[in-house]
Order: sequence, then structure tokens, then C-alpha cells
Amino acid sequence: MQQARFPVATVSRTAIDILIRFGLIALLAVFCFQIFRPFLNLMMWSLILAITLYPLQTRLRGKVFAGEGRTATLIIVLVIAIVMVPTYLLGVALIESVEHAMAIAKSGEFHVPPPAESVAGWPVVGQRLYDFWLLAATDATALAQKLAPQIKAASVTVLGAVGGVGIGLLVFVGALIIAGIFMAYGEAGERSAVQIMSRISGPERGPRIASLCTATVRAVAQGVVGIAFIQMLLIGIGFIVKGVPGAGLLALAVLLLGIMQLPATLITIPVILYVFATEGMSAMNVVFAVYVFIAGLADNVLKPLLLGRGVDVPMPVVLIGALGGMVTGGVIGLFIGPIALAVGYQLFWQWVEDPVPQAYLEVGREEDNVPVEAVGRPRADGNAPVSGG
Repeated sequence: MQQARFPVATVSRTAIDILIRFGLIALLAVFCFQIFRPFLNLMMWSLILAITLYPLQTRLRGKVFAGEGRTATLIIVLVIAIVMVPTYLLGVALIESVEHAMAIAKSGEFHVPPPAESVAGWPVVGQRLYDFWLLAATDATALAQKLAPQIKAASVTVLGAVGGVGIGLLVFVGALIIAGIFMAYGEAGERSAVQIMSRISGPERGPRIASLCTATVRAVAQGVVGIAFIQMLLIGIGFIVKGVPGAGLLALAVLLLGIMQLPATLITIPVILYVFATEGMSAMNVVFAVYVFIAGLADNVLKPLLLGRGVDVPMPVVLIGALGGMVTGGVIGLFIGPIALAVGYQLFWQWVEDPVPQAYLEVGREEDNVPVEAVGRPRADGNAPVSGG
């Protein structure tokens, strides 16, 4: 009796030990995550920027500086300068525009020109727009009193957005600095990533998954930013040639909308309406409207061409991952979504195409060749089979 109970007690004690160890490890993991959680977005952005900029470091390695650290520092300083100089110029232009508008409002020299009669004939919104515009042209004080609540709410929203942009810019600069540290240890980081993936998914699949994640991040970063930049150039050239007021700021807004995966028509359609309202319906304005409208839809053509380049995954998978990640996780989800979907896609097809081991096939053939009489027929009540004899 003692010998029969000993294995049961041993197994029970081993199971309890395993559960205790698992619970302690899970508690430690949760505690570590709570400590790391405030820095999660910052570290994710740093990793994305490091993966995106690292090919530039490999090209400049040995040409400017011999060391990895100095080359990474040079790249980060240049990127910060490229980001901060236009941001500073934009901030100065916005401050000057606000001061100029306040000066005009205080002097009473601001006058809204009356709308053209053709505006009232526009479908759906023509009459309402004409009445609103006419009120602004004839009695601006009454219009301001009428729109006071909306103006106050919009001002609070704009101030909040400006504050959010400032905080986001600081986070971006901090992420760039940390990305430079990652890039200085790029080779060691690459080996660590391969080791982690190999530990998770095996030595054969690990390097492939690590390469897939790296290629996906670079494809999304280059595709999204590149498409937004091309669209900004196309639309900005049209605005400048037409002489639209604030063409540079509007083009910059198109770039930001493209990075955030929002349609550029949010900018182009109001500009087209403004041109028609102020200059009338002419052949030149129609050509401008058609060109700007088509340029605003250019991302629908460029995304299939550029977004999935260099990734061993079909482009629709990357595109769906980018859009779905943007909806669920914000801008950072734009990168995490395609990675998760691409890795899942690769693992699924590796599982589908993985051949069945030969041992299982041989066992299956042996079981298929055994006659029913040898294994017995099952009883009707589901108990032990009845012998063939």
C-alpha cells in the first residue's frame, strides 16, 4: 500500500511545486510590466525609428565615422534638425498669423466680401452657405454673437490639439535619442532579436520571423511617410501655382493627414470650394479642381505599389494590418498591426504547408490494414469491443 501511494504523493507534490513556481513567475512578469508600462509607447517608437533608420547607418558606416556610436549620433542629430527647423518656422508663422488677425480685428478693417449670386444655386448647401456668408459680410458682430459657443469650444479644442502636438514632439525627440542608442548596438540587437524569435518559434522559423518583422516595419514606415510626402508635393505644387493663400501650411497639413492615414480630401475639397467661391467657375479653375482632387486620391494608387515592397507577405495583408492597427491602436498601431498580421499569416501558411511526419503516416497505414476482427467490433452500449472470435 505504501509503494502504491508514493508515486501519487510525489506527482501531487511536483504539481504543487510547478504551480507555485508558475505563479511566482507570473507575478514577477506582471510587476515588471507595471513598472515598464509608462515607457511602453516611448520604447516602441524608439524601436520603430531604430529599425527604420538603421539601413542608413549601415550605408554611412566607415564613410564619415568609424564607430557605430558616432554614426548613429550624426544621423539622430540630422533627423532632429530636419524635424525641428520646419516645426520652428511653422510655429513662428502661426504666431505671426494670429497676431496679424488680432490686429485686424481690433482695428475694424476686416471686411468679408459679399458672396456671388451663383453660390445660392449650389446643390444641397448653396442657400445655407449663401445666407451664412451674407450675414458675415453685412453684420459680423451678430455672426460672432451667434457663433460664440461654437467659437469657444473650437478654441479649447485647438489649444488642446496644440498642446498635444507639443507633447508629441517632445516624445518624438526622446524616441529619436533612444533610437540612436539602439542603433549604436545594432548588430548585437539583431542577434538578440534572432535568438528571442528562435527560442519562441524554433531555430528554423526564428530568423525568418525576425527578418519579416524588420522588413514590415521598414515597408510601412517608408511606404506611409513616402506616400504622404509624394502626395504633399503633388497637392502643394497645385496650391502654389494657383496662388492659394497659405499654400505651404496647407501642404504641411496634407503631409500630416497622410501620416495619420486620413484622406487628403479633407484639405483639397474646402480649397476647391474656396477657389470657386472667390474666382467663379472658369476653365482654369475647373482644371485646378480636377488636378487637386485626383492628387488627393493618389494614395489609393500608391499604397498598393509601395506599402508592401520588400515584405514576403501579400500587400493586402500589410494594408489591412496598417488600417486595422491605426483604428485600434492609433498611430503606433499603424506599425504593430501589419507586423502581427504578417507574422500570423506566415505562421498559418507554414502550418498548412508543413508535411505530416512519416511516422504518423506509417502508423495510420498500419491501423488501416488491421482487420476489424483483430481489434473487435464495438458494442452497442459503448463499452469494451466484442472480440471477433
